Amino acid sequence: MAFEKFSSDNALKFGWNTMRSNIGFFIAFLVVLLLISLAFGYVEESVKADKLIARIIDIISWCVNSLLTIGIIKIILSFCDEEKAEFADLFSGFDFLFKYMVAWVLYVLIILGGLILLIVPGIMWAIKFQFFGYLMIDQRLEPIDALKESARITQGIKGDLLLFSLLLAAINIVGALCLLIGLFATIPTTRSEERRVGKECRSRWSPYH
Repeated sequence: MAFEKFSSDNALKFGWNTMRSNIGFFIAFLVVLLLISLAFGYVEESVKADKLIARIIDIISWCVNSLLTIGIIKIILSFCDEEKAEFADLFSGFDFLFKYMVAWVLYVLIILGGLILLIVPGIMWAIKFQFFGYLMIDQRLEPIDALKESARITQGIKGDLLLFSLLLAAINIVGALCLLIGLFATIPTTRSEERRVGKECRSRWSPYH
């Protein structure tokens, strides 16, 4: 199957325009995520002397972070579909939580296996399988099927996606250098750019529509 060529220019434009059109939503969104992160950091610091409770808090934190990641993916897909994103979506992924966590563990194991094989395979496999969460939520695929489909839709563009990921990291570093305030513009922009990447790759999983 011939795939549409990936365009970083289109992704950058989409990210910037989406950020400008929804700046209020993104700022509030980042503040909420920051507050949740600070709350867990405070709790973890408070109980670190008790190893058992600390481990329980770590597990709870992993579950909450997974739930938030699912919510972020739902919001990303809403923007891809040019629909209005809702804060409620951030906490609406309970039905996907267990399967997503299983897929995430498999994804991490794949990357670790690749890193053991002289680093480069791990990096490329991280790119190759990165869309498993989008596929599980958008197409309701099982963990293994989502990983396989992510491998399929990234055929021929893994190098482009790697360079694009480095570009997004550089943009956020610039935002951090601007006394962190710039992150309120660069993070929404880069997250929106990832939405565009998802939108372009989404056209590649059309057999599942």
